[in-house]
Amino acid sequence: MFFSVIIPTYNRLPILQKCLAALSQQSLTAPHTYEVVVVDDGSTDDTVSWLQAQAFPQLQHCCQVHQGPAAARNLGLQKAQGDTIVFIDSDLVVTESFLQSHAEAIQAAQQRLGHDRLFTYGRVIQTCNFSDPTATPYKLSDYSAAYFATGNVAIGRQWLEQAGGFDSSFQQYGWEDLELGVRLQQLGLKLIKAPNAVGYHWHPPFSLDQLPQLIEQEQQRGRMGAQFYRKHSTLTVKMMVQLTIWHRLLWGVLTLQGHLNEQSLNPLLQFLIRHHHPQIALGIARIFLNWYQVQSTRRAYTQHRETDLDSQN
Repeated sequence: MFFSVIIPTYNRLPILQKCLAALSQQSLTAPHTYEVVVVDDGSTDDTVSWLQAQAFPQLQHCCQVHQGPAAARNLGLQKAQGDTIVFIDSDLVVTESFLQSHAEAIQAAQQRLGHDRLFTYGRVIQTCNFSDPTATPYKLSDYSAAYFATGNVAIGRQWLEQAGGFDSSFQQYGWEDLELGVRLQQLGLKLIKAPNAVGYHWHPPFSLDQLPQLIEQEQQRGRMGAQFYRKHSTLTVKMMVQLTIWHRLLWGVLTLQGHLNEQSLNPLLQFLIRHHHPQIALGIARIFLNWYQVQSTRRAYTQHRETDLDSQN
């Protein structure tokens, strides 16, 4: 297999440096080979100049104006030479056996199933440890039931091309990979877990100054969720994006119709962070952050319906 590891990035230079350092140390055995394709999505930090100065022989990079990760991954696919595509994010630090583990999982599954209509999904471990991300142990909360997610996935190039790649109209945060997953599922691709292909997804410890960005992120996720459902109007997608009355009732009750929010819970969140419990604080914040998403999804879906009705009239 010739792997092309495609990495979209946007203003994440410090962790991107760790990401690429890990990829430069892969213990991939012959005849397998690999390249790394970094697509800068309009970064305003020093990402591009730093990439230009690197002597990592397997690395190539390209740039686009800021359009989001879907368009960035499509551009990376155009530039890639490999027959097997690996998608990771630029804040993922992998182990030395990462690509070899994907290769072994793919080959074992092909032999077992007798066909290549499959892809592998590796393990993603969440970590706040910037100095040594790979020291973080696997936790039950790291389990993912997603069918296709671009945090750590390897797939034959032909299936991406047959499915039509990512929908670049998903320019805001969220759902572009799961939307492609719906189309891959329609092609009959089987998900194969590759737990030995491990990546450590770094994010800074939760702090209150992250809340405006997190709220905006959830509102974007809501808008893209409505777009996802508009494109695939199935019950499965409707449940995924939480566009049901039951979700509105659930999160409405849990947040007292939005009254439990970043302002009212500020003292509690501050107390938990001050006493070194940022993950518990983030877990509590996720309740009202989800309310923001559910509300945003509903508003965007209503706007879509109104637009569609106006165009019909």
